[in-house]
Amino acid sequence: MRPSLLELKGISKSFSGALALDEVDFSVDSGEVHVLFGENGAGKSTLISIIAGALSPDKGIFNFKNKQIDIYSVHHARSLGISAVFQEFSLVPQMTVEENLFLGSEISRFGLLNKQKSNKQAKDILDRLGFDLKPNHRIDFLSRAEQQMVEIAKAFRDDLSVLILDEPTASLTEKETEQLFDLINLVKQDGVGIIYITHRISEIRRIGDRITVLRDGKKVGTAAADVPEKELVRMMTGKVFDQIFPKIDFKPGRKVLEIINLTTRNGAIQDLSLNVNAGEIVGIAGLVGSGKSDIGRVCFGLLDIASGQVHFDGINVSGNSPREMLDLGLYYIPSDRRDEGLIMSRPSRESVSMSALSTSDFSKGLFIRLRQEKKKANDLAGKMNLQPHNIEKTPSMFSGGNQQKIMLAKCLTREVKLFVFDEPTVGVDVGTRIAIYEFIAELSKNGAAILVISSDLTEILYLPNRVYVMCRGHLSAELSGEEVNQETVLEHCFGHVAA
Repeated sequence: MRPSLLELKGISKSFSGALALDEVDFSVDSGEVHVLFGENGAGKSTLISIIAGALSPDKGIFNFKNKQIDIYSVHHARSLGISAVFQEFSLVPQMTVEENLFLGSEISRFGLLNKQKSNKQAKDILDRLGFDLKPNHRIDFLSRAEQQMVEIAKAFRDDLSVLILDEPTASLTEKETEQLFDLINLVKQDGVGIIYITHRISEIRRIGDRITVLRDGKKVGTAAADVPEKELVRMMTGKVFDQIFPKIDFKPGRKVLEIINLTTRNGAIQDLSLNVNAGEIVGIAGLVGSGKSDIGRVCFGLLDIASGQVHFDGINVSGNSPREMLDLGLYYIPSDRRDEGLIMSRPSRESVSMSALSTSDFSKGLFIRLRQEKKKANDLAGKMNLQPHNIEKTPSMFSGGNQQKIMLAKCLTREVKLFVFDEPTVGVDVGTRIAIYEFIAELSKNGAAILVISSDLTEILYLPNRVYVMCRGHLSAELSGEEVNQETVLEHCFGHVAA
């Protein structure tokens, strides 16, 4: 039996009279990964913020290494060995990796910064973690995945007792995710207790020891990490697994999208041919780097074509710009909502209306029809059940699931014939997933053509009526009916199918 590191009893927290946590008990033992699971708004972020010292509970008991304590700041928590890697980065873009690693805990000598020692320690941390980063690189020149590595590295500058990881793989490739899992196994052996938040059930199976489910600020229960998926979904949402994916009576119509022998200039796609019809949902499966995401981008005019053609609604649109594709009726919803989909620092109303400002619904001549914009955005926020329903709040103030709802509201601001969803449920909880699947199903029933690009195997198996599989830039298979099963899709993803 593992010794207990951290134990919380009866933790409650309210914000402006709204109860975010209600008498929650939680613990993490030495050398275990304890997964926190729940929908957006269930209380996960509030709980880890309390453990990390960023928030104070209204009531409850906090035991650390069998001693009752109060954590009064993030700095205090770190001095105890409790470090958190939050989903929202806390890096200074204009500073280097090294400067960010030791920000607030600078290494000095005789009152001056000790750059030589700081650089050496930064290198040691990065080498120990296996991160291919240079201490002198500026943060704003790094990819989001590399910035995620810096956030993780910050947690390892001091001796660790408890490590909190909030959706750490959301920006990582498969290789980088494997590095992280190796790192987790390593620190477990050192007795570090890990609190891990994820929406990915495959990750729970891979690294979890226990799982605690929160719903509406209350603890539903704690179970072993191998709890059946159907039971986990029931605990999280109160619904059974079969209720997640809508039943759709597909009635494919005319051909809306046809890609013919397409090769992109960046080489990510080679000699690809596929089609999508009105009234159907077509899935694109594949591993990271397979070229699947490039399909949506090239259709929308974001990537250059080396050879081949893209036909949309009977028109050759090869080389068209995104604006031209929007006007024709193709809407692309990117996987990275923060950097490509939303204006994070402006009112959500502006993100909703952004792609339709040139239409008469939102503008008159050179002027935006502000009253009409507010009404339309407000109506769409209601349709998507945005919580809280406040379109003047910036997207950065909403949870990941509600940010995704703002993205979906955007695509309803104009007439669309083909919707391309790239990772439509990345980083969202099961409840929001259900709402997104119902939204996509409704679009299909109304006659729209739908292309869903996804790394989520369950999504690929249960949502589309046809599936294309990509492998190393080439089309590996087109599957339909009983062919769409886990074994066949995975075989084609890895290219393990005999010729």
